[in-house]
Amino acid sequence: MNNLIMLPVIIPFFVGALLIILVRKPILQRIVSTLAMLVQLIVSIYLAVTVYLNGTISIAIGGWQAPFGIVFVGDTLATFMVVLSSIIGFVCLWFSFPTMHIEREKFYFYSFYFFLITGVNGSFLTGDLFNLFVFFEVMLLSSYALMVIGGSKFQLRETFKYAVINVFSSMLLLTAIAFIYTITGTVNMAHLAQRVTELEQTGPILVVSILFFIAFAIKGAIFPLYFWLPQSYYGPPAAVTALFGGLLTKVGVYAIIRVFSLIFIHEQDFTHQSLMLILAGFTMLLGVLGAVAQFDFKKILAFHIISQIGYMLMGLGLFTATALAGAIFFIAHNMIVKTGLILYAGATEKVTGTTDLSKMGGLLKSHPFLGWSFFVMGLSIAGIPPLSGFFGKYPLILAAFTEGSFFIGFLGLFVGILTLFSMIKIFLNVFWGPEKQTNKQQEYSIGKVITPIAPLLVITCLMGLFAEPVYTYSLVIANELLNPSLYIDAVLGE
Repeated sequence: MNNLIMLPVIIPFFVGALLIILVRKPILQRIVSTLAMLVQLIVSIYLAVTVYLNGTISIAIGGWQAPFGIVFVGDTLATFMVVLSSIIGFVCLWFSFPTMHIEREKFYFYSFYFFLITGVNGSFLTGDLFNLFVFFEVMLLSSYALMVIGGSKFQLRETFKYAVINVFSSMLLLTAIAFIYTITGTVNMAHLAQRVTELEQTGPILVVSILFFIAFAIKGAIFPLYFWLPQSYYGPPAAVTALFGGLLTKVGVYAIIRVFSLIFIHEQDFTHQSLMLILAGFTMLLGVLGAVAQFDFKKILAFHIISQIGYMLMGLGLFTATALAGAIFFIAHNMIVKTGLILYAGATEKVTGTTDLSKMGGLLKSHPFLGWSFFVMGLSIAGIPPLSGFFGKYPLILAAFTEGSFFIGFLGLFVGILTLFSMIKIFLNVFWGPEKQTNKQQEYSIGKVITPIAPLLVITCLMGLFAEPVYTYSLVIANELLNPSLYIDAVLGE
């Protein structure tokens, strides 16, 4: 049964390698990719259910037991994230079929797509820090290729910036891993959790923890290290941007949650209540102000990626069961809704040929389903009940007020209002008002681009209507995070 943990990494890796051979056969690539993502999704759901019913499972590769060998660990958080990555991966792949130019498909698009999924799932499931670095690099190298495919000057320039900043963060992460290995003699996360608590001097560990946080904060686009994201995510096609917006920054957030709930749980007054809540507040506020100031569909959504990361960090900063459960719920909601909104931007761009709000308008008359379904998704990300966004934010705001962190709680409410304002701005300028499209654009059949988004719309509605079981599952994850011994015992044994 424990061998199941490897499948979310093995499947996309070997499919990516196979698609290199089929690079000149785009139709066959699409068939193989679709079947592979379906299998990946089924396996991920089965793995998550198995872990939920039976508890955390782990496997030592090659029989080398922890902490000496390579270990993969599947707990409720990791397997839940793998399910979400499979959903996002499948939907974005589906959307790429009618929107991706065939010339881009011939430049190993599908191979890099699956290698990126390999890196994402590996980052969620790995049990040691060095392999976390390795999977980060697999993910990032694939993202460089996906971002630059198409070869426009804008893409090349922004890919270069994106690569430089991520190379720096990777160097910082590797340096932090080297330091913590020097101090503790291990990179296995469960073993580190034991060793760190045994150290008499916590000063060096505190410094190393800050290095880790900075490295992950760059990858997660947390204030003040988010400057690379808006322009970088603006250039690629919508399917790629949606994949990035739904997955890549969440890997950085996942890494922060994992190491700061398992390894660096000392000095919580500094690492949690002080530092993280301050950064969460700035990330939320400046991200949403950037969105309000924009007048381009994709750029507004890019800044909202930053803003929503602040809510996730807020849950970790409060570090209570309610706050962590809210953060987990919010991560799931955001991955689904943010991916959907970016795909809506791609769908409207296919109709109008632009993402500039001043050049769009009146789509509600010619494409009413596109307009109203976007409206529902926009209300969800703003936190309007009974959609998933409300039930993701409510536990976070409640936990903030319960813990006496009134400023961050009121800030979260204020950011929600500005988020709603920016969604209404998009709706009024893109879908409302007089039509600005040609007859050909008005007659464009959107069925093939709106169909892949429909599952995400259904999921966000279901997460709102059935919020109680989803929150209960999130609370199980939160309680596991607050009890690191469960993870440690599953890896090292009792």
